[in-house]
Amino acid sequence: MAWRRKKKELPDGLFIKCEGCQATVFKKEVESRLNVCPECGYHFRIPARKHIEYTVDEGSFEEFDAGLVTSDPLGFADRMPYQERLEQARKQTGLQDAIVTGQGKLEGRDVVIGAMDHSFIMASMGAVVGEKVVRSVERALEWRVPLILFCAGGGARMHEGMVSLSQMARTSAAVARLRDAGPVYISVLTNPTTGGTLASFAFLGDLILAEPKALIGFTGAGVIRETLHTELPPGFQTAEFLLEHGFIDSIVPRSGMRARLSRLLDYASATSGK
Repeated sequence: MAWRRKKKELPDGLFIKCEGCQATVFKKEVESRLNVCPECGYHFRIPARKHIEYTVDEGSFEEFDAGLVTSDPLGFADRMPYQERLEQARKQTGLQDAIVTGQGKLEGRDVVIGAMDHSFIMASMGAVVGEKVVRSVERALEWRVPLILFCAGGGARMHEGMVSLSQMARTSAAVARLRDAGPVYISVLTNPTTGGTLASFAFLGDLILAEPKALIGFTGAGVIRETLHTELPPGFQTAEFLLEHGFIDSIVPRSGMRARLSRLLDYASATSGK
């Protein structure tokens, strides 16, 4: 019987498939590039804490309001009770809700910073998300420091009914107070940023940045197409389309986001009061 070399099996988790170009790439190489595909530049979705880690000075982040939890005002149930869905999301993400907020330093400059996490019920905006955004604005106002929010996800969290919908008004009013008072607010739109989040605080930044090819829009293209009975232009609801039509200020790759934010804060500081 002829001798045969035993086939080696590759360990699990060594490769991942890119959702952008469908290439199979080394997971470690993707991670070393801040979770960006080395082949096509596709930006993988990352947890909220990663956005913050990639942005602030190492060891400078202090979280706010980590223990805030939402209620179940409607006793809502679809495929499962809302409380069970919340517990499932908490176990999956290690978060209490869909946003992480706190204070940190960006190249030595004090900032209030927050990031939404798409893995927590699609980063839908409920009472806790709204409350944390409002509290972040209030701290930026009190301390006279810039506010940076990495926005994601979707609409109002239907499980909380009007409590969720009211967060659009609350966050918009808070941002208006911040704009009147002066500290700069920079909104960064990640993939995807849609629904009530986009229609409120995400689109109210003094400066609005976006990651490349991020999906950005109020509602799905299919719904718009059926409502208007028209064909939508190519690339509709991408960051590139919105930049071309003047809805956002810049598209910034993840590898350059920290440096760009730092430079914008320097500009804002130099022109404040003028």
